[in-house]
Amino acid sequence: MNKPIVVGVNGSGGSEAAMLWALQRAARNKFPVVAVHALDDRWISPDFAYQDVIRESGMQLLRQVQEDAAKKEPDVDVRIRLGEGSPAFVLKELSRDASMVVVGSHTRTWADGGPMTDRALQVVAASDNPVVVIPEGQGPAGTGVVVGVDGSEESLQAVALAAAEADREGDGLTAVLAFRRPSWWAQRGMPGRGLAESIEEEDRIVLAESVAGLTDMYPDLAVHQRFERNEDPARALVAAAAHARLLVLGSRGRGGFSRLLLGSTAHAVLQRVPCPTIVTRVHAVKHQE
Repeated sequence: MNKPIVVGVNGSGGSEAAMLWALQRAARNKFPVVAVHALDDRWISPDFAYQDVIRESGMQLLRQVQEDAAKKEPDVDVRIRLGEGSPAFVLKELSRDASMVVVGSHTRTWADGGPMTDRALQVVAASDNPVVVIPEGQGPAGTGVVVGVDGSEESLQAVALAAAEADREGDGLTAVLAFRRPSWWAQRGMPGRGLAESIEEEDRIVLAESVAGLTDMYPDLAVHQRFERNEDPARALVAAAAHARLLVLGSRGRGGFSRLLLGSTAHAVLQRVPCPTIVTRVHAVKHQE
């Protein structure tokens, strides 16, 4: 039996979008779905008089989600699960036996206008399997699959997953690598000629090598390379995936430290998700600092 798609739900617009995306994928691929709601365990302490009310409220939400799902995709087996603890903890535990975890994003900010840390970031960092983040207010599905490339082992895993996703749906694949030149003040202490150009040429080779062989594996797959000169990687990926069906990222890149669970580029992209975005967790990669 196929492993289920686990979906985090909390009644928000983002979680509704996540549930719909998961249902549509499950219907196409014959997967069951598990809808999960996490209760803050501070509110269900034995000393708290209304713990039964809190639990029943969570179950009402889940039963409504299950009822709505049956109307949208009646052939999908949808189960419900009430967990206790933080959403990241609850979803991490369930991710071990899941094919993927799906959560919604949101666009809320702090009062001063700065970005609010999304719980999706915590879920992505904690999960043992790929996590899909669905933007709130998701419009009509786009076309094509975009994948971030930087030559790291994680990005190669992302390319493999993205190619399989694109081929399965008959989409094209666009691999994006962004090259950022050193700031002008840093360049003053660097050799006068050639170093930035050399790094740029190396990155062009990395991009080409990252997608080499894909057309042999998937003869009908159209593969495109997009090299962004002097651009921030996260900005380049958000722009490239603005009208894509799917964006795929590695959990970390070649600049990551082993103690970090989520790389800076993935973190930045997830704060302004342009389309459904998968962060891969295909297998563990050992890093040396």
